[in-house]
Amino acid sequence: MKESVFDLAIIGGGINGCGIARDAAGRGLAVFLCEQGDLAGGTSSVSTKLIHGGLRYLQYYEFRLVREALREREVLLRVAPHIIRPLRFILPHRKGMRPAWLIRLGLFLYDHLGGRVLLPGTTALNLATDQAGLPLQKCFVRGFEYSDCRVMDSRLVVLNAMDAAARGAEISVRTECVSAIREGELWKIRMRDGTTGTEREISAHVLVNATGPWLETFLSHTTHKAAGEHVRMVKGSHIIVKRLFDHERAYLFQNPDGRIVFAIPYEQEFTLIGTTDVDFHGTPGKMAISAEEIDYLCHAANEYFVRQIQAADVVHSFSGIRPLFDDGKNEAQAATRDYILKVDTDYGLPPLLSIYGGKITTYRKLAEAVLKRLAPHLPPMRKCWTETAPLPGGDFHPDEFDAVVDRLLTTHPVIDRKLSVHLVRMFGTEAFYLLANVRSEEDLGEYFGDCLYEKEVCYLIDREWARTAEDVLWRRTCLGLFLNPDQTRRLDIWMRRKLLLRL
Repeated sequence: MKESVFDLAIIGGGINGCGIARDAAGRGLAVFLCEQGDLAGGTSSVSTKLIHGGLRYLQYYEFRLVREALREREVLLRVAPHIIRPLRFILPHRKGMRPAWLIRLGLFLYDHLGGRVLLPGTTALNLATDQAGLPLQKCFVRGFEYSDCRVMDSRLVVLNAMDAAARGAEISVRTECVSAIREGELWKIRMRDGTTGTEREISAHVLVNATGPWLETFLSHTTHKAAGEHVRMVKGSHIIVKRLFDHERAYLFQNPDGRIVFAIPYEQEFTLIGTTDVDFHGTPGKMAISAEEIDYLCHAANEYFVRQIQAADVVHSFSGIRPLFDDGKNEAQAATRDYILKVDTDYGLPPLLSIYGGKITTYRKLAEAVLKRLAPHLPPMRKCWTETAPLPGGDFHPDEFDAVVDRLLTTHPVIDRKLSVHLVRMFGTEAFYLLANVRSEEDLGEYFGDCLYEKEVCYLIDREWARTAEDVLWRRTCLGLFLNPDQTRRLDIWMRRKLLLRL
């Protein structure tokens, strides 16, 4: 059997790995990506669900990062308007903290650094009269409103992987990279299938380490030069509670310790509150929110909202690790979120590029930077292309979301508006493909709860690498918040049987 030789092998199926795979495949490279678990199974599915410039990074003078992120905010809104939607943020002014003139200056820079076109600019608010002031304590009478976007983070990862595969990349999930060894001009990469236990070896001219929190662990299984750089693992945790306000704007709260906390409308019925920033020294993948973090987030929200919350009100929580470059900053929240690319190569040896840090908002620019850095070691490539190319299902203008929902209802009158909105949020125009043969309610197949039918689950298995109920309910959709334990168990059993029949 002829050995598989790729131009580029990527280890890690988070947003950076899948973004690089998509960009490289679209430029004509032979690309392989493997992920030890599910796509977006780590950091990329436990973000604050925002595409944003990072207003607070201005205080650390990270103007290049903020400018790039602000520009990318509108680029991504254009190419994925189904999973990325505009969101207005309320910033209440808190006496004794940053003066109003300084906040106004920061928001002026925020409005103008990135060439804003689609999103509205900043306005001042009278919280005593504006609806946004109703959930807040009476001491907050002045505030500001500015724009950013929300994102379905794990779906952004999956869509990049789908597009990469459509352009020829090989995406191998639940596949562990056991070793990577330089042999002559190639990397010899050995992998193990997590389901069957079978092993496989491929070769690649270039190896990219996009393993995030597992970066140093992965390096220990490769032949590389020890350069002395280290990952600073910063833990960010979030809580979800029943919705605390009745409008669709979000809040940004300033805390006395210098950190900020978001309160974001989430999945119609909930409020997402986060994040924390604490150094983490344990094993990646084995972290959970602490009681102290829950108390911190509840206290931060209680400082602003009339309705007080406590740990018992938390209906769901999640934690993740930001794999940041260790720049020596004393405070976790001050560590740079910018990406750092480190290339390990000597003349004649195949290169290894490792990615430190990065934000979900700037993943596309990171991918371009990676390929530019590796260009001397790769075949001639086509030009940059991802800035204007829609992700799967994103081929409509951001203002046309409701029109796409109406069109799906017209072409498939058997579904109701709630299901139509759900499908367009998940799949955009791909929803028409998903429902292509649906003529009656029976054609949707078995019903699992809320908006989830067999038809969608089969699509997620066939097109999006979903293998478990957790993949479907927490990474491909957010329906885990709505299905009860019995429904979740039934879905998991159904999927196991479905996949066994395919073996």
